Order: sequence, then C-alpha cells, then structure tokens
Amino acid sequence: MRKLFTLFALLAMAFGVSAKEVVDIEVDFSKFDDGDASTIKFYGWGASDSAKKRLSILNGCLHFESTEATDPSWDCQFHPIGGVAADEGTTYTLYYKVKGSVEQNISALGFGQTPYGQFPITTDWVEGKFEYVAGANPSGDLLFQCGDYVGTWDIAYLKITHEEVGGAAEVWKQMLVNGDAETAWTDAQKGTKFNDEKNNFNICAWSKQKGTNVNVHEDGQEGSDPFPAEIVEDPDKPGNHVFIVRGALADTEGDAAAWDNQFWIQSPKSWKQGTKIKVKFRYKASIPCKTNTQVHNQNPSNYLHYEAVGDVNFTTEWQDFEQTFTVSDKQAGCWSIAFNLNPDVINATDFYFDDLSWETIVLEEGFFVTTCEGSVPDYANAIKFDEDYGEYSATIGSSDNYVSDIMISTTYGTLASFKGGAIRPSATIVEGEDISYVDAGSSVIKLPGKGKWKITIEPGSQQIRFDLLEGKLFEKIVVKANPAVITLNAKEKVEQPWDNQMFIQANRILNAGEETIIEFDYVASLDDAKTTTQCHTTPGGYITAAGISMEEGSNVVNFSTTEQHFTMKFTIPSDCAGKDMQTIAFNMSEIEQACDYTIKNVIWKLADDTESLIDETGTKNFFVKAYGDAAPYEFGTDPTAAGIENVVEKNNVSNATFNIAGQRVANDFKGLVIKNGSKYLVK
Repeated sequence: MRKLFTLFALLAMAFGVSAKEVVDIEVDFSKFDDGDASTIKFYGWGASDSAKKRLSILNGCLHFESTEATDPSWDCQFHPIGGVAADEGTTYTLYYKVKGSVEQNISALGFGQTPYGQFPITTDWVEGKFEYVAGANPSGDLLFQCGDYVGTWDIAYLKITHEEVGGAAEVWKQMLVNGDAETAWTDAQKGTKFNDEKNNFNICAWSKQKGTNVNVHEDGQEGSDPFPAEIVEDPDKPGNHVFIVRGALADTEGDAAAWDNQFWIQSPKSWKQGTKIKVKFRYKASIPCKTNTQVHNQNPSNYLHYEAVGDVNFTTEWQDFEQTFTVSDKQAGCWSIAFNLNPDVINATDFYFDDLSWETIVLEEGFFVTTCEGSVPDYANAIKFDEDYGEYSATIGSSDNYVSDIMISTTYGTLASFKGGAIRPSATIVEGEDISYVDAGSSVIKLPGKGKWKITIEPGSQQIRFDLLEGKLFEKIVVKANPAVITLNAKEKVEQPWDNQMFIQANRILNAGEETIIEFDYVASLDDAKTTTQCHTTPGGYITAAGISMEEGSNVVNFSTTEQHFTMKFTIPSDCAGKDMQTIAFNMSEIEQACDYTIKNVIWKLADDTESLIDETGTKNFFVKAYGDAAPYEFGTDPTAAGIENVVEKNNVSNATFNIAGQRVANDFKGLVIKNGSKYLVK
C-alpha cells in the first residue's frame, strides 16, 4: 500500500507542498582580522595572482583595490564564496552588501551557469540579492572576474541560499565523545594503532609528530604513524584540559611535507554525500601560523580529498572556529578533518585544540523510494518502505500512473542527503529475481518496464527484488549497427593525449551501474597505435578516466593496420553517479605520430537488448576533434561552427593559453581557457 511517511508529506498532499529557505554558505568578512589575502578562504580553483595582489581584509570587509586594469581583463578573478553541493536545476539566491568608489558591474559565474552574469557595484552601500539557476554539473563555487575595475570596492558579507521542499526541521546531533579532553585516554586507547578498529571509535583527536611513533612502511620509507592526541592541562586555565601536538616543525633544509605533522578531528563513522556537517573547535599555537585542512577516510592518514574547512590561521590567543559544510561527492566516505601543521611552520611549534565538536543533521534512516524526472527525484512525495522481520517492501506507481524511473535512498531529511544516500542494483534488473545492490549517490534506477511495482529489500543479504504488479515489461529489440564510417586524421601529438579525440555520444544520460554493450569495427594507418578512453558528459565534458577496453581494469584500446572487431559489456562506472554521463571519449594522441583512425558499424545498447543508445543511421552520435579545432564537432559537419560548451578537467599546460578541450589558442580567444594551470573565463 502506498504510504507517505511523514506528517509533512501528508499535509503536503492536503494543502500543497511548502518550502523552507536553507543557508548553503555564509561568509561574514567582519570575522576576519585586517590583513592581506592570505587570511581569505578562496573556493574552486582559488584566485589568480593578480587578484590576490588586489584583495585584502580592511575594516571588516573584503577589500578590492586596483589602480590599473589587467591585460587581459580576465586575468584578475577569484572565488570569494562556494563549496556548495549544488543541484542542477535548483534556484540559488546570492545575498550581498557592497559599496565601491566606481559604479560598475563585474562578471560573475557560478553553479554551471552560461553565460556569465553581472554583479553590481554602486557608490552607496547596497544590500541586495540576485537569483541564478544551477546548470549541468554545477561546481558549487561562485567566480568573480574584475580585471577591468579600476578603483576600490568593499563587500561586507555574502550568503547563498536555496528553497528546499519537504524534509523535517533541522535537528543537530553531537557525534564526538571526549571532545573537551576532560577524560584521559585509557591505557588500551593510548596504545591504539590508527588501524586498530576495536579501540579507535571513541577517540576523537589524533595527532602525528615527525620522529615520533616511527614506522617503516612497505615502500621502505620511514614515517610517523598517528596516535591518540596527547591531553595536557591548559597553560592559560588551570584545571581545564586540552589536546596538544608538541614541537611540530618543518625540516630545517626546507623539504618537509605539510603533512609531516598533523592533527585530526575524527568522527565515529563515515558520512555519505549530501550529509550536512557542522565542525567547531577552539585553537591556538605557540607562534602565529597557518595550517591547511583535508578530509580523510576511515583511518587517520588515509587521504580522501584536499577540500575540508579551508585554511586555519593560528595565533597565540585562543580562537573559536565554526563551519558548516555539505559532504560532496568527492568527500563521500569521509571520517575526519585533518590539519596539516607544516605549510609555513619552520620553528618548533606547539598546537593546542579544545572543545572539539562534530555535529550532523539527524536524518530519518531506512529505505525510501520516489519517482524521477530525468535525474531529479520527486523528493517531497517519497514513500517509506514498510519493515517486517528484517524485510522491507514498498509499492510505487498506480493504475493511473505507471512508472519506470525511480530513486531509492537510505536517508530522508534533505534533498541532498536523499540523493547522497541512493542505492542501485549491481547489475541489470530481471523482473522477479533477487539481485545485490550497492551504495551509489544520486543514481537513478531504470526499471525494465513501465507499471506499478513492488520493491523488496533484504539489507541483511544486501538483496533487492522488483516485481511488476501492473503494466508491461519493455520488449527486446533487434539493434542494427550504425553504418557510418567515422575517421579522424589525428595530427602529430603536441602536448596532451587529448590533442586529438573521437567521441560516441548516447541519446540519453546513463546511470552508474547500467549495463550496456558497445561494439564496433576499428582500424588505423599505423601498427602499434592505441587510444585511451574516458567517460564524459557531452563530448569534452570529462568525468572519469574509467572507460572501455579489451582488458579488465584498463582503459586502452589498441589499434593496428588490420581491421578488428571490438565488443564489450560496459557497465557505467560508479564515478559517473549523478554526473550526467553520456559519452565515451577516445584520446587519440597517446602516440607521438600522426595517424588516421577509423571506427565504423557502431552498436551501443543496453545489455538486456531493450534499448539502442544511439541512432541506427546518421552521424549525430559521433564527434571528433583534431588538434587545432575549436571544440568537438559532429562528424561530417563544419568544425568552425562548433562552440565551447563543456569543461575538461586537469588539461593544464603551462606557458601557453589553451581552451577547455586542451587546444592551444590565441590570447584574444573568448571563452573558458586554461593558462599556467588555472582556469579563466575570457569575455
């Protein structure tokens, strides 16, 4: 029986769904001490050097001062706010308070927007706001570009919010034990190794000091392993206890790594994508200095992602720190915040921490299912599974509303957590048969038919089953090969493997875990030619290096002058969950020489033969890009008509300007470019 599971959902049916405003991030610059740009946390890829020279904190504001325009104007740009786990199609509101010496707009770009917007600066203090809709694959960072502004302006605060439908009121729960350091570690805990699971879950503070707890690793290198952080009496407040990392110092020869000395705030479990985390602590050091932070996974020292709570500036006085963030797809699985204590520490330094706090939003746990429109779940009308002796079941769809695209999650409370807690079958669904399932944030499940479905989950054995109660299974079809012959005259390699590329684009977005079959005939003008393959959104929109290959665990396709046939059961990689994967990319500059590559008779279909993923005639699914082309373009069409639409990550080449497809361009090129390893928007 269909059952909406919260009072809110029941009221929504009767009175209509209401929405609440959620604050994604807020930056109040009055909380910063006056100083240069080193005290400012930048987001995204940071700030250009020319921007850093013009930015400071002055009188409690982010202060910009420029006596001359930059050439080019887009050389001065930075991300003053961001780190939001943004959802495509969601409307976000930016609130601001700003005043300048010159009335002028500066360019603003964020959350997958195209084209850029305008951020207004006037000669009077203005508290304003503007809205923007997150585009495809939104970064969650807001870019300001202001090289053509000559004068000064000040921003007092920035805040990003969005309206969220449904969900319970936010209730925070403290996850740490002994965060105030008032309970001494037991003898068993003191001897705990960082991978000793039986003792470490009640340890909230870990530290690593160079030369202490030394261990020889498998590669023969000596290192210092983490241990429960030492607890001492507060030198400023007798009777109060604090955590300490003693004598942390860099190599006097200057070759120390930032992570030679570390401190961790560790939670007792891992956190899924979309979980909201609030981190608080008190801190000081024996000398003023700065540390950077990372997120780590289950064991301290197991690096996960470079972005955590930003840089932390220590002084010799106690300070309070508080920051709320939402776990991103790259941070999913995080357990701890790691402080790298060596970035600019040369002299021996003592670091003190106290009142550690790691809070999370209390979410309803269980199993929940809802329909999806594209990749967007109908979150407000999710159905909770009924539980009976460890087996969970729910029915979705009705005689008047057959369904085929759904999302199943293990959490409910916010849209982000619902998507982050999504699960999916590990293989192609067969109606009425049990299949294992896996965690896969944001994954849409495409059922093998359209109708009314009963879904049964047994979490103990990690099994799921889909039974069709009404409706019709999709019929198997005979898929014909597309007869197009796609040839790329790959020019001699200049810089990168992606200087020359070929792409096969599906007619729809594919979900992580979907099983497909890819087939084609292929040949090259040289023996020992090869390509690497990747998954992209649309052509040029890099997602992951995982791709197709004749060998398991590889992404290489070997070409020769003898025509060969390629066939593979290609499961869409987990890295593509929620990323709008649609394209297989071939990097055709893996060899230095110029070479002609040909692919023909392409089949790309679902493994159960119920859908062809490309047209059986025409060339709209095939794209190419040779070195010098402006962007990928449909095979057989005019390459000069192609525009810049997608971002390829990590195509960074120094001492030249490249477009986002990795091609060298002139200095007057307009669009998103890469210069000296950084991305810029040229208008």
